[in-house]
Amino acid sequence: MVEIFYTDQDGITVKVDEPCRNCWIKMTAPTEEEICWIRDLYQLEDDDIRAALDEEESSRVEPEDTYSLVLVDIPTVEERNGKNRYVTIPLGIILVKDSAIITVCLEDSTVLDMFNMRRSKEFSTHLRTRLLLQILFRDAQLYLRNLRSINKQSEEIEKNLQESTENSALIDMMELGKSLLFFMTSLKAMQSVLQKVLNTSSIKKYEEDKEFLEEVMVEASQALEMSEIYNGILNGMMDAYASIISNNMNVVMKVLAVATIVLSVPNIVFGAYGMNLAVDGMPLANAPHAFFIIIALSVVLSLLVLWYFDHKKMY
Repeated sequence: MVEIFYTDQDGITVKVDEPCRNCWIKMTAPTEEEICWIRDLYQLEDDDIRAALDEEESSRVEPEDTYSLVLVDIPTVEERNGKNRYVTIPLGIILVKDSAIITVCLEDSTVLDMFNMRRSKEFSTHLRTRLLLQILFRDAQLYLRNLRSINKQSEEIEKNLQESTENSALIDMMELGKSLLFFMTSLKAMQSVLQKVLNTSSIKKYEEDKEFLEEVMVEASQALEMSEIYNGILNGMMDAYASIISNNMNVVMKVLAVATIVLSVPNIVFGAYGMNLAVDGMPLANAPHAFFIIIALSVVLSLLVLWYFDHKKMY
C-alpha cells in the first residue's frame, strides 16, 4: 500500500493521490508494481528501496548522489502461541534531495502514524530532515513504551513463579529475555545511525535540527540503558529460579532417599524371618505373639532410623 501526504501553505497536511514536490510517500508492505513505480520515479537503487522489506537487514546510513537511505529497526508485537511477543522489523527512510521523503516498512506502525506525528511542532512534509528526526524520536519512544510493558509482564511472571514454578512461566520469561536482546541490538545500531546522521553532510541539517537530533540521541540512549537494566534483572530472576528449582529437586531427592532407607529396615527384618531356616534356631519362633513382636520391632527400628536422620538434619 502506498499513501502520499503533503503539507500545504497553510500548514495543513492532507492526503494526495499523486507524488509531488516535498511530499511524504508512505509505503507499507508494497507490492512489486508499487516498488517499481516509486523506484523508477525517483531513480532509486532497487536494493535500497527493498532493504526495509528484508527482516535480516542491518541498520545503516547510505548516502547516494541524489538521495540518502536511513535504515533502522522499529519494535513491533507479533502473536506467537496465543501470546504477544516483542520483535523488531526494519524501517527504511529515503530522503530524496529537493524532492520527497519515502518510508518503507513491512507493516504499519505507530511510529509512522501521521495523525499523531503532525501534533509535533513544525511538522511538515517540506522539512524532510525534521520529519526524519521525528520518526526516529517516535521510534525511541516506542522502544521505551514497549520496555515498560515488558517490565510489567516480567513482574506478573515473577508473582506466578512465587506460587508455582510452571514451565510455561519460565518459557514466557525466556521469551521476554529474547525480546530484550533484540531491543538492545537494535538500539545499539540505532545509536550508530544517529551518530552518522549527525556527522554526514549529505543530510542537510539546520541548527534546530541538530538540537532535536541530540534529543533523539538522549531518548535512544535512555531506551538502551533501560533495556540493559531490565535484561540484567530478568537474567538474575532466571538464575535465581533455576537455583530454587535445583534446590527443590535436591530436597525431594533427600526425602526420597531417607524414605527408601527407613522402609528398607522392615524389609531386612522380614527378609531374615522369611528365610527357610530351622525353627529351633530362629528367635521368637515358638513365641505365641511372634508375628506382632516382629512387626513392632520393625516399626521401632524404622522410627529410630527416622529419628537419627531428623536429629542430623539430613532431610
